[in-house]
Amino acid sequence: MTRVALFQSTTGIDPSRNAAALVEAIGSATGGGAQMLFTPEMSGLLDRDRKRAAGNIVHESSDPVLAAVKNEAAKRGLWVHLGSLAVDAGEGKWANRSFVINETGDIAARYDKMHMFDVDLDSGESWRESNAYQPGDKVVTVDCPVGKLGLTICYDLRFPALYEALGRLGCDAIATPAAFTVPTGKAHWHVMQRARAIEASAFVIAAAQSGKHEDGRETYGHSLVVDPWGEVILDMGEGSGELGFAEIDRSRIETVRAQVPSLANRREIAI
Repeated sequence: MTRVALFQSTTGIDPSRNAAALVEAIGSATGGGAQMLFTPEMSGLLDRDRKRAAGNIVHESSDPVLAAVKNEAAKRGLWVHLGSLAVDAGEGKWANRSFVINETGDIAARYDKMHMFDVDLDSGESWRESNAYQPGDKVVTVDCPVGKLGLTICYDLRFPALYEALGRLGCDAIATPAAFTVPTGKAHWHVMQRARAIEASAFVIAAAQSGKHEDGRETYGHSLVVDPWGEVILDMGEGSGELGFAEIDRSRIETVRAQVPSLANRREIAI
């Protein structure tokens, strides 16, 4: 059994305040007996005003939020999945990048979000992530306290081929940190998280942004942990600035895969 903590935040436009909240969450997760903490997408800065945000987006080597998390992880001896940060990727583009930080404060893995959130919703919300961010092109897994962890970010959730690849790689859990909009969250968040867990026969761990943010957006919340059978074992609802805890029982993975061996039964489909 591995005890994990999820931090559900309402990240704002000031990286120093966001870093302080993450440092506090690491301390609380350690105090709650967690072996690993998961945080949402854009944990260091959530600012839709790209001109204003630009002054706070730097190369990862200079990122103060990343440095603070690494230092506190080492101090507490806690693994941290930093859901994502906006970092300068060079050539005039940013990356939406996840970091897995080990108990000594070293970066064990990085993942750049593959699928850009370019949508126009009936609510009037319009997003063009690709205008500022460059997509990643690598499938990433890392060994950590929950076993083999596959990395994804938010909009990736809608693209099953990525999760199929992580399933083929034998992931025990998949992280899906997010800043889901309210309309899409109400319609799709729970059903897609459960579907991805079932398809991969793996745990899904989804730390999410929640509430009304300084930049004017509103996010759905409902950070989840879903087991390989599709059962929701943690749903944090709509609160913010909170920690939730769940137990990851890896024996559950083999039990499910023995009953419904869909990964073993999968066939290539030619089109």
